[in-house]
Amino acid sequence: MSSTHDRTTRYQKGSLTLPGTVMLGTGVMIGAGIFALTGQMAQMTGVLFPLAFLAAAVIVSFSAYSYIKISNAYPSAGGIGMYLHKAYGNRLPTAFNALLMYFSMVIAQSFLARTFGSYTMQLFDGDESGRMVPILGVSLILAAFLINLLGNRMIQGVASFIGILKIGGILVFGLVGIWIADSVSVDFSSPGEAGTFGNFLGATALGILAFKGFTTITNSGSEVIDPKRNVGRAIIISIAACVVIYTLVGFAVASNLSLAEIIKTQDYSLAAAARPALGDYGVWFTVAIAMMATAGGILASIFAVSRMLAMLTEMKLVPHSHFGMPGSIQKHTLVYTVVLGLILTAFFDLSRIAALGIIFYLIMDIAIHWGVLRYLREDVKANVWVPTVAIVLDLLALGGFVWVKLNTDLFVIGVAVVTMIVIAVAEQLFLKKATEAEEVGHKESHAHHH
Repeated sequence: MSSTHDRTTRYQKGSLTLPGTVMLGTGVMIGAGIFALTGQMAQMTGVLFPLAFLAAAVIVSFSAYSYIKISNAYPSAGGIGMYLHKAYGNRLPTAFNALLMYFSMVIAQSFLARTFGSYTMQLFDGDESGRMVPILGVSLILAAFLINLLGNRMIQGVASFIGILKIGGILVFGLVGIWIADSVSVDFSSPGEAGTFGNFLGATALGILAFKGFTTITNSGSEVIDPKRNVGRAIIISIAACVVIYTLVGFAVASNLSLAEIIKTQDYSLAAAARPALGDYGVWFTVAIAMMATAGGILASIFAVSRMLAMLTEMKLVPHSHFGMPGSIQKHTLVYTVVLGLILTAFFDLSRIAALGIIFYLIMDIAIHWGVLRYLREDVKANVWVPTVAIVLDLLALGGFVWVKLNTDLFVIGVAVVTMIVIAVAEQLFLKKATEAEEVGHKESHAHHH
């Protein structure tokens, strides 16, 4: 290496195959979704929760259209940040929405990390003290950080390996669960308290968290072999695979546990569903898959998120300080991402982490579709109606979710609103300063570079 520190981000073109890309995508999607959201969705909408997964899949399919269109037109690594930039330029909407995406992904990591802790503790009859779950979560994030320092091939290898084991394991779980259950009927006749339409929309919003991993694929843009064809394909395959798996598991859980049990064990409902059917072996099997799924999810997600922040830094949309660290920007953004994830994992519980993530994600998603409609429609050759439907569906889900949370957990809505205001104000100041600095910089550039 040369003596000067290389401050650029390094991307490896054509280093991800189609199956590798699908594995990265499903790795993030299946990680959180199925293990921790099942119980939370059941709590919101009762026995209708398998249907909420399907509703979420429909919304995500409409959403995916805009991403596929943009990624075909501009396959760049750093996906979302770049897409927003194409639509809104060097302005506040780009930086604001990209940071919302960034935070929602960091939140997803903490969510995975805590889920890892909740399931792992099922091997030791649960976590009475409440301390072990965050400790395990934090250790997992640190381990993923170390693997990420080892580079791209390593991540793809590990993620693919975990992905195959995990998807196989979950399919076994779903099939055996349904096989053993006395009847695969889910009793839809009495949705009970949770049966209102608003609650169903809220649960659907949570379900979207289980699919939003598909955006990780767009982040790998130009690193994918033949991106114009393969990015869109990888997204469609990933969503389809997840629909099948989630529906299976939803029915398996619903057939083996009563609604009250699903809600009571919401942080580890799959392990709980395995117990009546398969005894301790079932629990160990499920916990093993959960540990792999969450670990694989974190690996893939830290990789994608730190890359996105690196891109925003290069586009001079976010402030960046090296804090005296050597190495490339991508290494630095990796460190920031990990530190943020550790803080969240240590101090927030699962349902609050999920709530913040989904609010940020849906707002950013709406901004992408609006950008396509308003600015990019001609360039990316998009229909008008698909993004329009996507915006309407996003707003419905967001509205339902916020409505449920206003009635049950006002604090988390407060945190979300305050965070967004802080991001907006800080970014506005930063962008203003950056523009001024650039003007000054043009005058003084010769003085500095001697």
